[in-house]
Amino acid sequence: MSDDLFGGNAASTASNNYDASSIEVLEGLEPVRRRPGMYIGGTDERALHHLASEVLDNSMDEAVAGHANRIEVYLGLDNILTISDNGRGIPVDPHPKFPGKSALEVILTTLHSGGKFTDKAYATSGGLHGVGVSVVNALSTYTEVEVARNKEVFKQRFERGHAIGNLEKIGSTANRRGTSITFQPDPEIFGADAKFKAARLFKLARSKAYLYAGVEIRWKCDPRLSDENIPQEAVFQFPGGLSDHLKEQLAGRECATAEFFSGMQDFPDSEGRVEWAISWPLWSDGSYSWYCNTIPTPAGGTHEQGLRLALTKAFRSFGELVGNKKTNQITADDIFNGCEMMLSVFIRDPQFQSQTKDRLTSANATKLVENAVRDHFDHFLSGNIERGKALLSFIMDKVDERLKRKAEREIKRKTATSARKLRLPGKLTDCSNGDGVEDTELFIVEGDSAGGSAKQARDRKTQAILPIRGKILNVASANSTKINANQEIADLSLALGCGLRKDCNPDNLRYSRIIIMTDADVDGAHIATLLMTFFFQEMGPIVKAGHLYLARPPLYRLTSGSKSEYAIDDEHRAELEATVFKGKKVEVGRFKGLGEMNPSQLKETTMDPATRSLIRITLPPQYEDQAAVRDLVDRLMGKKPEERFAFIQQNAGLLDGETIDA
Repeated sequence: MSDDLFGGNAASTASNNYDASSIEVLEGLEPVRRRPGMYIGGTDERALHHLASEVLDNSMDEAVAGHANRIEVYLGLDNILTISDNGRGIPVDPHPKFPGKSALEVILTTLHSGGKFTDKAYATSGGLHGVGVSVVNALSTYTEVEVARNKEVFKQRFERGHAIGNLEKIGSTANRRGTSITFQPDPEIFGADAKFKAARLFKLARSKAYLYAGVEIRWKCDPRLSDENIPQEAVFQFPGGLSDHLKEQLAGRECATAEFFSGMQDFPDSEGRVEWAISWPLWSDGSYSWYCNTIPTPAGGTHEQGLRLALTKAFRSFGELVGNKKTNQITADDIFNGCEMMLSVFIRDPQFQSQTKDRLTSANATKLVENAVRDHFDHFLSGNIERGKALLSFIMDKVDERLKRKAEREIKRKTATSARKLRLPGKLTDCSNGDGVEDTELFIVEGDSAGGSAKQARDRKTQAILPIRGKILNVASANSTKINANQEIADLSLALGCGLRKDCNPDNLRYSRIIIMTDADVDGAHIATLLMTFFFQEMGPIVKAGHLYLARPPLYRLTSGSKSEYAIDDEHRAELEATVFKGKKVEVGRFKGLGEMNPSQLKETTMDPATRSLIRITLPPQYEDQAAVRDLVDRLMGKKPEERFAFIQQNAGLLDGETIDA
């Protein structure tokens, strides 16, 4: 028997040496610098400005808690930002668990430290995990913190997360108090060309002032950074809160009603507060702004769901009151489309989808918002019948338009559909709504096992399932004869009904959404890549029209006691262990594939529109030119392996969890 079977040669033995010395332990803030994407979502411009949000949010928490009424934001040269407030000031006394360190140093240099884990210091806050300001510190060339507290002024400097010397007292003050944080994002992390945008920070500061009427925010920037649109100095204070914000945004546009719907509801026992401002312009694409504890949640979440329920139920109820029997056809989308809508909630211990807090997931927020808004909107509609009827008529016009478009599509496809239904692929499990119905979905799944689970987990009315066998043909490296002879491609084409290449017509597509649902592993990613290549090359108009999506099934299930969470990948798992379970013993189960998940798990995590997360496949802005996209696809998926090898060599150094610029 060959020695190579067990030992291999010397080179392979060295490369496979895996023992205790291979286990690396990252201490302090090193995990943040090594994997910034886990904490701020990446290292792009958005992530850079997320640092500013983290510091500003801390000052806003002081204001919302009633301890500060003034915040100052100053953008200087060399990408240096200073944010100050007149709140209580970060505690500077020695920390009992860290001998020789002040509480300030602990907060700046230790993950998961802060005063927001309980309601002793803050009833509501945007900070949840105690990582915000320490992450800013870790990802900055330097950070200087100045605290005025108990009539004394203290200062400490940090460089790339490490304290440079101890906290020192630098003077006394008679009436000054609060915290001032100055930092410069590290070009080693964000790149030498990454700079704060004055316009973006100006807008951020102004939006925060709208969210809490009791705070004054002062903006200032170096004269060389200002222009006719961004003043060198400005003061933001809006007693009307979101109402003032909406009034400015409408800018005199004609609306369905002269008075827009706005209000605020406080709940007893610090359960929460809800504020809203909504209008329906006659001609508008609409815009939505969602906030939780002054934190923007651009992806919406459970508070948005509460607003949808409240408005939909109120419109239907008012329709019954005035004798309009068609109002049961109103959907939330009829109400929201073209609407200018702002919603802000303050709740205890909010839960977000990730550290970047793009989506609120706190279940209690839905009922809180629904209860707050429903009564007020009922009164808004019925308190002035003519105003209510005018707004209802405006919404019903949208309903009629939607139903008309739906009917036209069904009539247009009726003949073709009847013919196609007789020859749909045998392994397709179709939905009962048939062709042309909005919100129908086709899930393309990997294998019969996953297909079986998906069939049991689906909504039979709107969700269809098409299993495919293994890895679909790579159409980028195949000739037309081979493509036309492939059974999987024939089944896909037949199921979708919209034709291929020059004959591809999105108007004939049988489903609103095509969802690629593969295992959350390398093989699954490869299959998804092959399918995306197929859709780009053979059904490009479908991708361009926004009909193609990727499902995000979990790779892990984490359980501790009665609490369970699902993790998309290893980074998400580490985040959940650090934030949700917080040091508790966690049992981790890894899904080998979709077929291993029981139907209820698959439905909850991946298929139910109320709880799932989808990625829409679109053409990125830098590849709006179709030829540029085709060049990229040919490089990565075409017949020339040397092109792929060159790409791997070029980008191998970026494989640390960050996005490859392809």
